[in-house]
Amino acid sequence: MSIQQLSALYRTMARIRAFEEAAEAASLGGVQAFGAASTGSAKVRGPLHLSIGQEAVAAGVCAHLRREDLLTSTHRGHGHTLAKGADMNKMMAELYGRSGGHNGGKGGSMHIADFSVGMLGANGVVAAGLAIACGAAQALKLQRKPHIVACFFGDGAINRGPFLEALNWAAVYQLPVLFVCEDNRYSATTDTARMTAGEGAAARSRAIGVPAESCDGNDVEAVAALAQRLIGQVRSGGGPHLLHALTWRVKGHVSVDGQAYRAVADIDAARAGDPLQRARDRLIALGARAENLDRVDADARAEIAAAQRFAEGSAPPDAGAAFADVQTVGAGPWR
Repeated sequence: MSIQQLSALYRTMARIRAFEEAAEAASLGGVQAFGAASTGSAKVRGPLHLSIGQEAVAAGVCAHLRREDLLTSTHRGHGHTLAKGADMNKMMAELYGRSGGHNGGKGGSMHIADFSVGMLGANGVVAAGLAIACGAAQALKLQRKPHIVACFFGDGAINRGPFLEALNWAAVYQLPVLFVCEDNRYSATTDTARMTAGEGAAARSRAIGVPAESCDGNDVEAVAALAQRLIGQVRSGGGPHLLHALTWRVKGHVSVDGQAYRAVADIDAARAGDPLQRARDRLIALGARAENLDRVDADARAEIAAAQRFAEGSAPPDAGAAFADVQTVGAGPWR
């Protein structure tokens, strides 16, 4: 990979990292959701599911998606959304619960969607995005459109029914979907390996007829190379494929999770595998200047600061919009 290509991936990861760190700070850990006393200064209410440490997966995969391609995400979806090209200002405003957000401030962290860049939405229900991705891919195929769907999900999702249903559906109808298992090794507060029989996501995928390959999810070059090849196969009519990226969850399940259930050595290993540091080391080995990478980091932080100013300057949703964008099937008045 050239310096230019890797630098572009590094910039995407730096933007994701800066966004996540700023969002965490703005939430002050989301303590109000857990009954603790509020300091009155939290600007993002409630705990957040952060993707710090997993930036290489979002950056490496989305680098090969086109604007018209579709994407479904998870409850840990800020990185996917940014990498797909969503507006950062609107994302931050959504976290702040402001009308300038992607969903008018009514969706919050786990429900950000931006159809203008093909981002169909994050999802607070584990594994729910898999079936949505198949529906979207089926629609693309019926309409004979040349686009594909990328479906992100975590390792915890493979033990839920929609995983089997979605992969079966995709295989039977040879749908244009790339399944991306973002395997961060933990399902909420439980080591996934302790509750998953067999050889995991890739083996289960191959057993049902969906080709699967694995890579080091903290090596953005490895992710990007595998994603480029698999996306090319899906786009050329090769049917569904699965990319299994083994990564690390540095933070807790949510921003208030102290991870007392986790061995210190495990957390240290996660931090040691930082995908940004690995990419930075690789860039310097290729001849990049450290001060130029420092500038990329500074630019990302400046962009985040501007997004926070945008969010703070955006008005709260109008009370009259409470029932806008809510589906009705004509069954009578709302109560």
